[in-house]
Amino acid sequence: MKIIAVTACAIGLAHTYMAGAALKKAAKELGVEIKVETQGSMGIRDKITKQELQEAHVLIQAADIAILEPERFKNIPILKVQTSKVIRKAKEIIQQAIDLQKS
Repeated sequence: MKIIAVTACAIGLAHTYMAGAALKKAAKELGVEIKVETQGSMGIRDKITKQELQEAHVLIQAADIAILEPERFKNIPILKVQTSKVIRKAKEIIQQAIDLQKS
């Protein structure tokens, strides 16, 4: 199972990076591969590559604002959540993404 994620908050600082860190930690604990792209005040960091996009089973869009370049994700199941929910319940969000991919 390969998950990709994009995190972005209104200010592009704390919640963007906290959500990304929470997803990485939860994925590791659950034995799931994840790549997290952050879209913060510094622009896009750790941009998801075309190969990573092709290999991904689902996208977690943890964003409080519109993300940049959303057209990249048009052919993949997307779970949209707020960054604050990811920070509080990252394992639950990862499980929801897994369940979305199975359906």
